[in-house]
Formats: sequence, C-alpha cells, structure tokens
Amino acid sequence: METLDPTACYRAVETRDARFDGRFFTAVLTTGIYCRPICPARTPKAENCCFYPTAAAAQEAGFRPCLRCRPEAAPDLAVWRGTSNTVSRGLALIAEGALDGEEASVDALAGRLGVGERQLRRLFKQHLGASPIAVAQTRRVLFAKQLLHETALPMAEVALASGFGSIRRFNETFQSLYGRPPRDLRRQALASDRVEGSVAQDGVILRLAYRPPLDWPDLLNAIVAQGDAAEQVLDGVWRRQLSDGDVTVTALPGWDALKAVIRTGDIKSLSGIAARLRRRFDLSADMATINAHLSQDPILATLVADRPGRRVPAPWDGPVQIYEGERRWHPWGAYACRHLDLPVIPLSLEKAS
Repeated sequence: METLDPTACYRAVETRDARFDGRFFTAVLTTGIYCRPICPARTPKAENCCFYPTAAAAQEAGFRPCLRCRPEAAPDLAVWRGTSNTVSRGLALIAEGALDGEEASVDALAGRLGVGERQLRRLFKQHLGASPIAVAQTRRVLFAKQLLHETALPMAEVALASGFGSIRRFNETFQSLYGRPPRDLRRQALASDRVEGSVAQDGVILRLAYRPPLDWPDLLNAIVAQGDAAEQVLDGVWRRQLSDGDVTVTALPGWDALKAVIRTGDIKSLSGIAARLRRRFDLSADMATINAHLSQDPILATLVADRPGRRVPAPWDGPVQIYEGERRWHPWGAYACRHLDLPVIPLSLEKAS
C-alpha cells in the first residue's frame, strides 16, 4: 500500500485539490469525522489531522463519515489494484454479501478465496489499511447513505439493499455513527431524479462516480468486442439482461459519473449489481497514476496521450484481469495491452497474492 505523505495530503486539503479526491481521506481528531480532500468545511489545523488510504481504514480507526462532503460520493480509486488478485476477488465477494448475515465469517470468505484467514487479514491490511469486517461494514454504511440521498426507496428496502440484516440493526448503526436515525439524513435535493414505485418495474437510479478521463465510446466498443450475449449497446446506452430484471447505463456529461437504472426483483442484490457495474466499466481506475506510469514507455507515451481515458472493462462474472507479461508495465499491463491492441492475458489465480 502506498505510504501517505502527511505534508502533501494536508496541502491537498488546504487547496481542496480535486485530483486527490478518492486517493485518501482526512480524519479530524477534534471532531471524530473523516472527510474527502475537497470537503467545503473549514480546513482543520494540521496537527488535528491524520490521513487514511480508504474510507474503511478511517472508519475502523473510529471516525464517522462527513455529512457535508459525503465520502460515499467520492471516486472509488483502487490505487492498489493490479497488485493483489486475492483482494480484488475478496472485495467482489464482499460486495455480493459474503460478510453479510449471521452465518457469514472471515474464515469462510478466506476459504472461498483459497487462503487462510490470517493471510486474508494481512492482505486486506496491506492493500486497504483495514480488515475485511471493517471493509464490509463501511460498504454497507456508505451504500445505504447513497441510497438515502439518491433514491426514494423505503427505509426497510434501503436496509436490505445495503446488506443490513434488519431495520433495527440499520437504525442502530446510523444512530451510533451519525447520532441520528437514517430518515433524518435523507435529502430532498435530488427528488426530481428519484423514481417512485417498484424497484422491479420502475428501477432505481444511481450515479456511479469516477475520476476522469473516461472515454465512453471507446469503453462501449471494448465491451461490444467481448461479445457478452446478455448485453446490448445501442446509441451510447449499455443494457444488460438480469435473471429477474435489467440494468441500463448511460454517460452523464459534466458529472464525472455514469447513470445506472437498475430493475431487479431481489432488493438484496442491489449492492452487488452496483459493484459489478463499477468493475464492468472500470470506474475505480486511477487514470492519472496509470497514464503517468505507462507514459514512461516511449512506445506507449504517444498512444496514452491520444487516448488518456482508455479503460479495461472486467467481465460481468469474472475477476479483474491482472497482466504479468512486460514487467515494465506492471501492474498496469492490461491498460498497455488495450493501447497496443494486444489480447489481455490474466495472471493465473494460483500465482496471485
């Protein structure tokens, strides 16, 4: 995991530098709150700040999310991605609910990943700065917060969609974190974009944030080339048929986000679908870091400059691919392959750590 430079982080907070949004979170010792670097609140004193690589790490350290800058809306930049296939697969399983419910356990998750529980905890701490349990808890809270802000779902459905076992536990968690029940956090600002009615028939609208650049036409072309029979691309709109519904995704120019409309008969699957969409459209990629790395190769520099928003769509049901070919491209070889129009050869799961 990249070591954070406190001086550089505080400089980004002072200037509210959007380039660092999603790269780290600032925890304020005097308030017990963690924020995005672009938070509009008054800048805290440097001696009162500490910095964490992920929201889960900040939350595990005892800080609660800021209500003003909304950490759940930050780009989910996986700076570590490409270095641990086990963590990538673990996060995918957590998003599908592997640590939700009374019977779930880190030991069972580790077994599904083919590693020991201690090894899995070590990898999560190394790459994310937080334990698997903390990552799952933070995912539930932040996804619930997004649903409260962006949808008109009833509280019981928000709780189920976010992975909480009951409305009581949902209320208790929010009361503990924010000092108020979840209904008090629901805003009316996005009311015009909310969908009333059945999730299965009318759909839930979500904004999926990313850090630009993102070349939407190129991304759709790459998805079409993969030939997934359940998907269709027409006039800039991506659609996928689900077993009990469908999902459509379009670009939102000017928002640095995609707009997803999800229709499903299983409200509990909503979080997993949103996570799959982020992987499918490679929305967690930190393109500034990737492009800077690849541009050191003279063969790639011109190609990267010409198409800086070129991303690598992951299979709907499969893990993110890790390329082990040219070591000078590691860990961003899959992006190099896209620029060079080469087939992406994934690192075998047996060799991934």
